[in-house]
Amino acid sequence: MAGRREKLRRVGIIPEYRGFTPDGLASGNAIDMTVDELEVLRLCDLEGLNQEAVAQHMGIARATVAAICSRAHRKVANALVNGRAIVIEGGNITYSPISATTAAWPAKEVDTMRVATTYDNGNIFMHFGRSEQFKIYDIQDGKVLNEQVVGTGGTGHGALAGLLANGGVNTLICGGIGGGAINALAQAGITVYAGAQGSCDACVEALIAGTLAQNGEATCGCHGHDHEHGESCSCHGHREHEGHEGCGCH
Repeated sequence: MAGRREKLRRVGIIPEYRGFTPDGLASGNAIDMTVDELEVLRLCDLEGLNQEAVAQHMGIARATVAAICSRAHRKVANALVNGRAIVIEGGNITYSPISATTAAWPAKEVDTMRVATTYDNGNIFMHFGRSEQFKIYDIQDGKVLNEQVVGTGGTGHGALAGLLANGGVNTLICGGIGGGAINALAQAGITVYAGAQGSCDACVEALIAGTLAQNGEATCGCHGHDHEHGESCSCHGHREHEGHEGCGCH
């Protein structure tokens, strides 16, 4: 007699970050964490929902949530205490995007390049997956024709790549961004300039001038020299940085 098929667990986001490693050499084999385990941690520990509410969100029993949560907590504790890496993949899941209102985006003119920057009070917002606003620039022949700040309409994490693609964005300038998001943007045909900091306008000016470095990673990563970050840091490698939240240099 065949066993009962395990029920699919609904998850609201595609993980932006797919792996974590300890400082220094990892101990032993990496710990595999499934996407549904991450989702339970997100809903219970980050969003603060009780297990009954999490069960409703994911379409599973409360007892199942409790078991998944306990298992996920042990994995995280093992990684933190014993210096193990974590890899997030797999799981018996179905993607159920977080509900959001439709964001109003202006029409894109023909023969223009649309650039989007993550936006926070005129500056690059440092966490792509939590962006609530983008500033978009329509550029033609090296000149900005139109610029406008637009909201995400509550869209977050894995759905942002689709939002930008539907909005006609060709190029994204951002701060920190995970490998999963970079892959999703690449599949949507969007070029990513990651690791930027400071003024959105200055970053776009640097892009037009051809001086904005394209960094395919989530960090700023400066190499080999001491400096202070100006309005649009895209340098590589460094000795010391102070006060650059989300820079992620090593």
